[in-house]
Amino acid sequence: MIEEDTGFTSVQQLKNPRSQRQRIALISIEGDPASDNIGAGEIAGQDIYVHYVGKALAQLGWQVDIFTRKVSAEQDAIVQHSPNCRTIRFKAGPLEFIPQDNLFGYLPEFVENLLKFQKENSITYEIVHTNYWHSSWVGMQLKKIQGSKQVNTYHSLGAIEYRTIKNIPLIATQRLAIEKAILETAERIVATSPQEKQNMRLLVSTKGSIDIIPYGTDIQHFGSITREVARLLMGIDKETKVVLYVGRFDPRKGIETLVRAVNESQLRESNNLKLIIGSGSTPGNSDGLERARIEQIVNELGMGDFTTLPGLLSQEILPTYYAAADVCVVPSHYEPFGLVAIEAMASGTPVIASDVGGLKFTVVPEETGLLVPPQDVAAFASAIDRILLNPEWRDELGKAGRKRVETRFSWDVVVSQLSELYTHLLEQTVKKPPLLE
Repeated sequence: MIEEDTGFTSVQQLKNPRSQRQRIALISIEGDPASDNIGAGEIAGQDIYVHYVGKALAQLGWQVDIFTRKVSAEQDAIVQHSPNCRTIRFKAGPLEFIPQDNLFGYLPEFVENLLKFQKENSITYEIVHTNYWHSSWVGMQLKKIQGSKQVNTYHSLGAIEYRTIKNIPLIATQRLAIEKAILETAERIVATSPQEKQNMRLLVSTKGSIDIIPYGTDIQHFGSITREVARLLMGIDKETKVVLYVGRFDPRKGIETLVRAVNESQLRESNNLKLIIGSGSTPGNSDGLERARIEQIVNELGMGDFTTLPGLLSQEILPTYYAAADVCVVPSHYEPFGLVAIEAMASGTPVIASDVGGLKFTVVPEETGLLVPPQDVAAFASAIDRILLNPEWRDELGKAGRKRVETRFSWDVVVSQLSELYTHLLEQTVKKPPLLE
């Protein structure tokens, strides 16, 4: 929630902002919030965030333009999500996928196309909400050129990310400098958890204004199906104990820890245990290599009979998987927020997560799930058994998790806070001090 009482208008007023304040730009260059496969790839959480924030802001009365990078000639230049919300794709570099670490050199072209778009359509965005560090650089240029007010959500901090990988990319110095500059110059930074704000202060800069507004999730979509119906659809017996992982194949996601923990479970030999690893991958890419490594570990441990890897779980099918599970495990080495945790909780499924980052904010220990030290196989095994061996407690945790998401992490709650923030910043633009005589 927003930390400081800054005199924001009421939610009712926000539903009818003044016409000149209705237009807002959301910038997310690295992914594509209009993709048919939203939720896939390295920045799945960011894509979902921008997509749903845009559509929810439109329902509050804002005119929302989402800007991203076009990666193929077949993509539509404009995708209309609703009467007040659209995604606009600009060319920036070759029309092909470009790895994140190689994108920076094409950003000036993106800025040029965005300025051209504004001129051709007689638009000037008073507020731009940028996402991740490439987009934040674009926002800083718009601030310099036309005085746009900038709100930024990091989604991931280089200062932490580079601690978790062996090969630091050449762009790292540039990224860290931009992340520091945006914190010190943007009108407002949105941290998605208290832990992320703390990391910004400790690792990036003590300057700048930060508000805490978390990710959200669709509480009508997640929680729309019961465990019984979900298991019937998936052909899973009601007595089977189901452990679920959702996320990408990446060593930093801790899937190996989960696999080895399930192997140490007391239920390992019961013929009543099922592990589902829901994640997409591309053969030959880093995620494909990680999938092959995980499959090798599963086979070496003799877990193939009760472990399934169904591939990428679409947004349409995800609620069924969450509902069918007894527990969802998020064993990440680090998470700025942990979107999977609140999706599972919204589905009434308790969460076992690493005691790191934003997961310490989303999961309440002993109330909505359990937190354990990252990469601690024995601790994860013990936590999994605690929940699987106590069905009544599992149900209590699930109900408490659903209630927490309804009150703290629904899109309605989250976007109302963002809308208040934007309105407050625009009020500051309008209310200029009188000239001295």
